[in-house]
Amino acid sequence: MAETKPLLRALSGETLPTPPIWMMRQAGRYLPEYRATRAEAGDFLSLCYNSDLATEVTLQPIRRYGFDAAILFADILLIPDALGADLWFVTGEGPRLSTITTEEDFAKLKSADDIHDHLAPIYQTVSNLSSALPKEVALIGFAGAPWTVATYMIAGRGTKDQGPAHALMQENTPLFEALIDRLTDSTIEYLSAQIRAGAECVKLFDSWAGSLKGEAFDKYALAPAKKIISEIKDRHPGVPVIAFPREAGDKYIGFAKETGANCVALDNSVSPEWAAANVQVDGCVQGNLASSHMVTGGQALVDETRHIVQTFKNGPHIFNLGHGITPDANPDNVQLMIDTVREG
Repeated sequence: MAETKPLLRALSGETLPTPPIWMMRQAGRYLPEYRATRAEAGDFLSLCYNSDLATEVTLQPIRRYGFDAAILFADILLIPDALGADLWFVTGEGPRLSTITTEEDFAKLKSADDIHDHLAPIYQTVSNLSSALPKEVALIGFAGAPWTVATYMIAGRGTKDQGPAHALMQENTPLFEALIDRLTDSTIEYLSAQIRAGAECVKLFDSWAGSLKGEAFDKYALAPAKKIISEIKDRHPGVPVIAFPREAGDKYIGFAKETGANCVALDNSVSPEWAAANVQVDGCVQGNLASSHMVTGGQALVDETRHIVQTFKNGPHIFNLGHGITPDANPDNVQLMIDTVREG
């Protein structure tokens, strides 16, 4: 049924009269049914690794809203967890990890080939979803991009400016690049296993790409993405890849051509007009409604949604937010966005 799925048609380069729609973090804390299932799991990591419950929360927004795609419920930090780093989540504060700042720390990590036993529950979730989703809904697998994941592994937590990772890049370049290479190889293995389990396309989230400038962006955001996408396409011909180098600015230009990505996801720091002229000319784009509209709603949500659809209507487009939906979003605003996109 792949050729009938709107998301896959857009990823193949087709311009559709109504863009397919899904939403980053569409399974999340803004939904009461998600909060109930997470409470049942006990904690966030337990939810990620419980295939039955992770399947359930992935399906919840599909049942409620009828999105054109489901994205695997997991977390970008499961790869460091599988590599042997300590990972835990602090309520209200986010993830914490054991740090990789010395050669001794790095030597303790597993190889890319040794992550699969640990991640087997994730692959089972993908398999479950592959058979449970409605026939018109595409299944997206995903991973964090090496640079973004590395920033957490080096700092031991999320940081505002990714300062610790930038410092290690300058002070111990061989160690930094060894970590990027290990994460690149692990990401290839992880995404490939998701595809074997049933993912129909995959997305690479480089949430902190915007803090890389100039040559550093080319070396540590673009080059790893190119290697990952090339290997995925060699192993799995025909499986499309969405790349999201968030806040890349002018570096969005040519990113699809350079990396081989089928689609570039856009944050809302760039205008639809600019993106249509500079990025969509190379193929499919995804985005880029500000997630704040999911909180505030109203006519501004309707107007901006229509504006984005209208601006991107002359080329392949997947409607989405410019970043993940936030926990304080109103579920009714999600329905209003979907109705606006589909009103024709």
